[in-house]
Amino acid sequence: MKNAINLLDVVALTVDRPEHSLNRGQVGTVVELLAPEVYEVEFSDNDGRTYAMASLPASQLLVLHHQPLSKAS
Repeated sequence: MKNAINLLDVVALTVDRPEHSLNRGQVGTVVELLAPEVYEVEFSDNDGRTYAMASLPASQLLVLHHQPLSKAS
């Protein structure tokens, strides 16, 4: 199974979403699970001000990791 996306995960957008003024690579935080494989993601600037909120499918998100993942046996 692919890595699940969880509440408060930091994610990167893998496609452009011009209707939300978002480009591939922009980083956001998952703030709500809306449906299976659909997430509400908040995009904020360096000062913590939200500049976009979008409902996005898991297929358009990449979970970012700040530490090494444990190796599978």
